[in-house]
Amino acid sequence: MNNNRLKRVLHVVSAMNRGGAETLLMNVYRNINKEHLQFDFIVHRQDKGDYDDEITSLGGKIYRISSLGHSGPVAYLKELRKIMSLEPYVAVHAHTDYQSGFPALAAKMAGIQRRICHSHSNHYPKGNQLKEKSVLAVLKSIIKYSATDYCACSFEAARFLFGRRLVDENKIHMLKNSIDIEPFIEMNDGAKRSVKEELHIPMDAKLIGHVGHFSQSKNHSFILKTLNRLLVENKNVYVVFAGDGPLRKQIEDEAKALSVFERVRFIGVRSDIPRLMKAFDVFLFPSLFEGFGIVTIEAQCAGTPCVVSEEVPISTDMNLDLMKFLSLHTGIELWAEAIEEAFDKIRPTKEKIFDQIAQKGFDIKRNVSDWEQLYA
Repeated sequence: MNNNRLKRVLHVVSAMNRGGAETLLMNVYRNINKEHLQFDFIVHRQDKGDYDDEITSLGGKIYRISSLGHSGPVAYLKELRKIMSLEPYVAVHAHTDYQSGFPALAAKMAGIQRRICHSHSNHYPKGNQLKEKSVLAVLKSIIKYSATDYCACSFEAARFLFGRRLVDENKIHMLKNSIDIEPFIEMNDGAKRSVKEELHIPMDAKLIGHVGHFSQSKNHSFILKTLNRLLVENKNVYVVFAGDGPLRKQIEDEAKALSVFERVRFIGVRSDIPRLMKAFDVFLFPSLFEGFGIVTIEAQCAGTPCVVSEEVPISTDMNLDLMKFLSLHTGIELWAEAIEEAFDKIRPTKEKIFDQIAQKGFDIKRNVSDWEQLYA
């Protein structure tokens, strides 16, 4: 390989764990032409990320720095500029949502020509009071001053971070949260049996699955309440939580308080998501807010019916008759009924799944070129 032809792109993320944005990045990274393009990563965690070993095996570099909140703006910008000077980066691509203006600003100060801010969310967790709104307005102004390009995973995420005007003027690169379809549609039907054996769940039980970080947005408490309602009818139902995060212990305690702990399996971060999705009878995703929700695409790719909140963008529906959207203000009773109906859904054929998801533009092998052109 002629290293003089190799372009390097620096991605700025919180940590390369198995979150939605990070999984998307890895799907892209695995499929880019590495003869011409290489990814490096700035992360804001000192501990090892789920994808770190794979990144280094693919030739990527990982730089660890303190967060903006810990360092303060001046020290943070200085550290970013220092890293950005280590390679002749053709682009800096920031995935830190409302804070992404700072990496873009550092890149501008470092003379990097392509500075990309990417919106993966439609929510500002700090609140909506006047002070918080003012802070968010400043953060957005830094993005508009510093970035050369704007990307988003959905129109909802684009409008939140960049404003309606830029969306209406078609100045946003809409990069779909694509996945590698094959591992999901080709997963063996024996997955259900093997997962139940592993987790000591009766073979005749129904599995409600959830894959997500244990954080407020994923609304795990709602899932426990729904399970509790289903069990009133003596339903043979179990919930499987895949993932980890700061609220895991709280959710475990809530499961015990509701006396449903024995019907819940906390299985941590997993690398066998296609197998799990194939095993679930229903995928439950009652998010309080969601920039996109790539896991719903994965579930549909496995042919698994999904019951999701109306906060999940409608663009996640692959027209496979697998998505049921419900308001979080609707009673638990209706959610339980929707799950029971989903249990009886007929799963679409592999051919139909592949055709629909590819046609919708969510096959990573078909649209990785959109990412490569972004850095051209």
